[in-house]
Amino acid sequence: MIRIEDAQKEQAAAIAHLIMEAMNYDCCQWFAGPDHTLEEFHQLITTLVERDDSQYSYLNTLVAITESNNIAGICVSYDGATLRRLRQPFVDGALAVFGRDYSDMDDETTAGELYVDSLCVDKDFRGQGIATQLLEATIAKGRKMNLPTGLLVDTGNPQAERLYHHVGFVYVDDNEWGGHKMKHLQRKFG
Repeated sequence: MIRIEDAQKEQAAAIAHLIMEAMNYDCCQWFAGPDHTLEEFHQLITTLVERDDSQYSYLNTLVAITESNNIAGICVSYDGATLRRLRQPFVDGALAVFGRDYSDMDDETTAGELYVDSLCVDKDFRGQGIATQLLEATIAKGRKMNLPTGLLVDTGNPQAERLYHHVGFVYVDDNEWGGHKMKHLQRKFG
């Protein structure tokens, strides 16, 4: 039995691990740069999850909890209108920790949608419908905010795209983020 709950600050390290898995480790290493480690990147993301003003904040995160109180998965989402304000702590942190300036990073969302930034189910719990549960809870969150739920999916990840279509997401347009061709999908109300 899985419970979907609002994340708690003390879950930050586990949430950060799953955010990094969602981003993929090559991407995380690229952000950290050649002179820094994935552990240093994990420390930065953990700090950002602990904050209440970052895109990765525990306040923006739903967690899937097992009967034994382990985190089986996460879904990080926020109002697209707040992206730049919520991204600033990442930009500041990357500059301070890695000496890398990401202030000119492309926006992956805009106002008018609840944006799914990160969705990941721990490898030990995959294939049990947990991602679907997290997405459905996130769509319900968007409905309460009167916003459709949107996300980007890498064109090279047809398995994820099938999941999103299964939950009711539809194609909006093509996009590119982080040098990858993406599809912008959205789930309307109803």
